[in-house]
Amino acid sequence: MRTTSTFAAAAILAVVGVWAPTGVASAEPAPAPPPAPKTTIDGDGTFKVGTDIVPGVYKSAGPIEGSACYWKRLSGNEMVDNGLTKKAPVVTIDPTDTTFTTNDCQQWQLTDCSQSACPKPSGMPPGALGPLLSILGGQINPGATAPGPSADAPAPGPAPAG
Repeated sequence: MRTTSTFAAAAILAVVGVWAPTGVASAEPAPAPPPAPKTTIDGDGTFKVGTDIVPGVYKSAGPIEGSACYWKRLSGNEMVDNGLTKKAPVVTIDPTDTTFTTNDCQQWQLTDCSQSACPKPSGMPPGALGPLLSILGGQINPGATAPGPSADAPAPGPAPAG
């Protein structure tokens, strides 16, 4: 009887040993984090803002030789802005943009526009609309007063003879 109980105990230990943990870690290593968004755009393609590239002001040296540089900004499915140029473009990619597409442009690089390297926005000089608003002021915004003449504005002429 003793051999039967020894045999039974050995069988139980053998079965338990099969399912008992061995102490060796078998967990897979955690996946590597995705790469950080880039600050340069090296070629043609559509790039996800915040995933592939960081938002900011980008500058390209211009088109690839013999072509025109095309770029496009999207927010969702809506086009925010685009351009086709043979000159060196500067584009502001906003954090709200979803994608930036570029074709036939040289490398784009994120710029630091806190320095004078960025172009100034072009437009009308301050006060350019003053004379026009003084003429149309009542029609554009009834009841509003039009701005007075500036110090460098010419004096008004005589009233037409009637």
